[in-house]
Amino acid sequence: MNQQFIFKFKTAISRTPIPEQLNNPFGKYIPEIARIAAKEFQDFIALESRGWGQEFSNRKGKMFGILVVQKEDHTYAYLGTISGKIPGNAICDQFIPSVFEESTDDFFINKGMTELTEIGKKIKKTNKQKEILALTESRKLKSLALQNRLFENYQFLNILGAEQNVLEIFKLSSHGKPPSAAGECAAPKLLHYAFKQQLKPIAIAEFWWGNPPKSKERSHKIFYPACKDKCRPILEYMLDDTNLFKQAKSGEEKN
Repeated sequence: MNQQFIFKFKTAISRTPIPEQLNNPFGKYIPEIARIAAKEFQDFIALESRGWGQEFSNRKGKMFGILVVQKEDHTYAYLGTISGKIPGNAICDQFIPSVFEESTDDFFINKGMTELTEIGKKIKKTNKQKEILALTESRKLKSLALQNRLFENYQFLNILGAEQNVLEIFKLSSHGKPPSAAGECAAPKLLHYAFKQQLKPIAIAEFWWGNPPKSKERSHKIFYPACKDKCRPILEYMLDDTNLFKQAKSGEEKN
């Protein structure tokens, strides 16, 4: 296990209630121990982000998440990460990384994106309508193929130790094709790492950090449920569609 990803509690938690089961990622209820972990993680972000070269006060914020875990020695700690990437492609060695390794197949994703960019440049340079149509169609097909290849390389472990990629997971759901960036949200990354390292998930929470988006639907430091369009099929698979989701669907989740 890579200890750099394990955050030890600074707060005394000996009297903090420990949940008997993981809270619903799609519900509003956040266990006290998850709130403590989130507050400590927010303090970490406030210090760490100074070295990213990108101030969240000057740009749209991002979703972050924590997962409280029980280690093999029965002590508690937590994991933390960001949804997507840090602005400016900065790196934080303590964040749980993406499930997808960019170096896969000799950096196929980087090469593919470069190829798409080059096609876009050719489209801008030509004024021949027939050539524009051909290049546009070529870019569309290459983009789709690249996206599918990317999803094939997002392999998620579930609580039973099984593994499926994003395309397989969405195929078995009612959501249809996975949307762009499916698999990059905080909750799936955190749970995948926990399962991979035999860490028991105890409590999970996601919060917004920074300026609100244009829709104004997110506010700084406020907790929000996991997104349904990108995360629900993946998390249902990862948690083996437990009673947590049945509670959410029937409106029995605590407020």
